[in-house]
Amino acid sequence: MRKKDNTDYYIHRHSCFLLQYHIVFVTKFRHPVLVNGVRDVVYERIRYVADQRGFHILEINGEPDHVHILLEADTMTSPAELANVLKTQTARRARKLYGDTNLKKYYWKPYFWSDSYFISSVSENSLKVIQQYIKNQGIK
Repeated sequence: MRKKDNTDYYIHRHSCFLLQYHIVFVTKFRHPVLVNGVRDVVYERIRYVADQRGFHILEINGEPDHVHILLEADTMTSPAELANVLKTQTARRARKLYGDTNLKKYYWKPYFWSDSYFISSVSENSLKVIQQYIKNQGIK
């Protein structure tokens, strides 16, 4: 994806678009596992997947039991596929590195994320509000 000159929009062959999504993933049973190394690994993996697929992370933050992601995606990836890829990749990575240590206290089966997720498109009017909301996650 590349930006159209002097705009926020992207261009791709025969299209001009701006697809921004606010995504929230919750850990299975809302266990507070997104701390220390697990949180860092999950965030790093989200950034890695975004780089590999050409998505642009605008903001990422969360609390020990959930993560908020604000990103710009392409027209080729459906919101459901986007959520599935991010959840699968992050869960596999976290379980591989922390399944026998940090996660073992909470998950005896190969769990990580809840089956459900939240995803919403973001408008130009709400972008700054959502971005600020995500930045303030975890601040008490």
